[in-house]
Amino acid sequence: MPKMKTRKSVSKRFSVTGTGKVRFKKQGLRHILTKKTTKRKKNLRHPGILAECEAKKVRQQLPYT
Repeated sequence: MPKMKTRKSVSKRFSVTGTGKVRFKKQGLRHILTKKTTKRKKNLRHPGILAECEAKKVRQQLPYT
């Protein structure tokens, strides 16, 4: 059996924690930051945890993590 290939676009956007949860960077912190509140920007800094139904799809595309 040949090795499974990793989806490179998925590996750049998501990472798997030690407990198997899928972590991602929240969107909306690249530009047009002046109209966003400080509280909103502060909350966007922290990584998000993907819902389990979506995380299964991501884990299939990251076979060796």
